[in-house]
Amino acid sequence: MVSVINSFLGLFSHDVGIDLGTANTLVMVKGRGIVIDEPSVVAIDRSTKRVLAIGVEAKRMVGRTPANIVAVRPLKDGVISDFEVTERMLQYFIRAAHDRFGLGIPRPRVVIGIPSGVTEVEKRAVHDAAINAGARAAYLLEEPMAAAIGAGLPVMEPSGAMIVDIGGGTTEVAVISLGGIVVSNSIRVAGDAMDQAIINYARQVHNLLIGERTAEEMKIAAGSAYSTGQETKITLRGRDLATGLPKAVEIGSIEIRDALSGCINDIVDAVRSAIETTPPELVSDIMYRGIGLAGGGALLPGLDRKIAHETKFPVYVAEDPLTCVVRGAGEVLEEADILEKVQARLTNRRPPR
Repeated sequence: MVSVINSFLGLFSHDVGIDLGTANTLVMVKGRGIVIDEPSVVAIDRSTKRVLAIGVEAKRMVGRTPANIVAVRPLKDGVISDFEVTERMLQYFIRAAHDRFGLGIPRPRVVIGIPSGVTEVEKRAVHDAAINAGARAAYLLEEPMAAAIGAGLPVMEPSGAMIVDIGGGTTEVAVISLGGIVVSNSIRVAGDAMDQAIINYARQVHNLLIGERTAEEMKIAAGSAYSTGQETKITLRGRDLATGLPKAVEIGSIEIRDALSGCINDIVDAVRSAIETTPPELVSDIMYRGIGLAGGGALLPGLDRKIAHETKFPVYVAEDPLTCVVRGAGEVLEEADILEKVQARLTNRRPPR
């Protein structure tokens, strides 16, 4: 009876792929493309526990709310830190994707990208959150695999392909062949850690207190991983820790690069570690094809040159790196054999012959 009901609901729902990111959530509707790209932020009234805003509206409130309202990010380091809030956020995005196009009853099949290093408990939390949010079936896809598919890498061929997915909470490094991840490395150093590094630098060097939003703006405006030949100056505004009064200092992109150097080195070390444990035959394939960069962190100027310089491998930035994971999740919905194979791997089952 349940299968009959699900089949009936499937006639009125459009399947969706979701990149449930620490910083942003993207939703791709089958046949419609990417319909939602909003921050993974939820504003909540402390006293009533009522959700006041989700996404863009909630992010505007970060650091600017009265005492009774808090803007939270329910995912930390790529995994769910607040199950209930994540469930409500997913429910909002799934319903919003359907309402936007008048697609009917929001009971879709959902493919969700998850970090490769998550535990079984964390996998179950993501799966249950999707089901409770209204999905009739939820499939989990490791983010490096999703990013590789979205970047157009030949993941099903008997040759090696390497992807580095730098998101908000985690950096995922993976070598993929024959539809499976041969080598993977996941570190909790990515966009958020870079923002925190800039905050710490401003505090230690300039005795200046700045917020997360300001740090992110500085990273986007003047951040780099390798000298680009075009150094810029920007004004950093915050609160002087000595006097408690407003303060503005002019800093150069060289200083921002110094602040980010620790995070960049950690990412380079993760790539090197993955290469060191990769079988030689696959290493030769990667030398020919190059290392692909995906995720928001791939947009940091000079990162491809830095990794190429340190590893001696050709490195390139994937087309539209921000959307690689969600495009990969959406493509898997169209390819039943890939979906079955990745599900078999995640649940430690042998795929059917």
